[in-house]
Amino acid sequence: MPDFDAAAFANTRKILAAFQKHRVSDSHFAPSTGYGYNDPGRDVLDAVFADIMGTEDAIVRAAFAGGTHAIACALKAACPDGGYWSLTGEPYDTLRGIMPYRVADGWTGEPPPAFFIQRSRGYSDRKALSVADVNALIAKARAFSDAPIVVDNCYCEFVETEEPSNADLIAGSLIKNPGGGLATMGGYIAGRRDLVDKAAWQLNAVGRDCGANPSGSRLLFQGLMTAPHTVAQALKTAAFAAEELQRLGYAVDPLPDEERYDIIQAVHFGAPEPLLRFARGIQRGSPVDSFAVPEPWDMPGYEHQVVMAAGTFVQGASIELSCDAPMRPPYTAYLQGGLTFELGKLGVTQAIQALCGS
Repeated sequence: MPDFDAAAFANTRKILAAFQKHRVSDSHFAPSTGYGYNDPGRDVLDAVFADIMGTEDAIVRAAFAGGTHAIACALKAACPDGGYWSLTGEPYDTLRGIMPYRVADGWTGEPPPAFFIQRSRGYSDRKALSVADVNALIAKARAFSDAPIVVDNCYCEFVETEEPSNADLIAGSLIKNPGGGLATMGGYIAGRRDLVDKAAWQLNAVGRDCGANPSGSRLLFQGLMTAPHTVAQALKTAAFAAEELQRLGYAVDPLPDEERYDIIQAVHFGAPEPLLRFARGIQRGSPVDSFAVPEPWDMPGYEHQVVMAAGTFVQGASIELSCDAPMRPPYTAYLQGGLTFELGKLGVTQAIQALCGS
């Protein structure tokens, strides 16, 4: 079994050092209004985040509507007219309509304006990529062209002790791993300073020096500080779910004792009925809206109906225990999150009981 606690300790030490280096103070938690000029909390959080990610610069903003929004701004900064090459197959469903792209099927022809790498599996059957895997792809891309490389880092932050800082831009959501279950919204982009600045102009028409945060930055700082521990809890929950569901005869990926590079646990149910029972069991085992019954629906940005179980304190927060699945063969559910292992274990246990008809 991977040592999730060792990675959490190493990442916590790294984040603590960044907080101390940049002299984080309670004065940095104060809200800002209007244009948000001269917001010291925003600027310090950017600097802390860049240090943690191992990059030249970063922007961390509550104004990002989610991971897709942050990744879209990064892609538009790297290649405003589109035409990037995806090196990891079809991008995640919600990214496909942002701009023209091509799934790279070889290293021939005219170089693209940018490359794109998606670390997590999304709704595909491929495995998540380690930082070493990403670095190998980056090296191959750079041998072919000097075009910018954008990495979708969603679901992967703090699973390993390093981030893919060799990329030109990396992006993700604060209601996934780096928000630690405390951030109520937002996303980040980190990487080359010139491209981070361009991405800020995609977010705000006047760049990075404005953008108020009326709620203040405390939860963004605090969530970041606790994120490695919370990610470890999610990984333990995923490993527990894999072991129990494999014992029941379901195919799971990753396997219970396999190395993990994101917080997602795929479970192949093979038919819609057991998938729906499991998803509804996750909802029933949640602390919020446990009485709700998830139904497949036409979710914006997806080709197929999606069922989503998420009895979460923050709407759609994937770092909390949640489960979603496109309603298409092979009827695979994607489980993620768990604010604490205890809560995750209880939720998964109730979902298995629902799956087994009890």
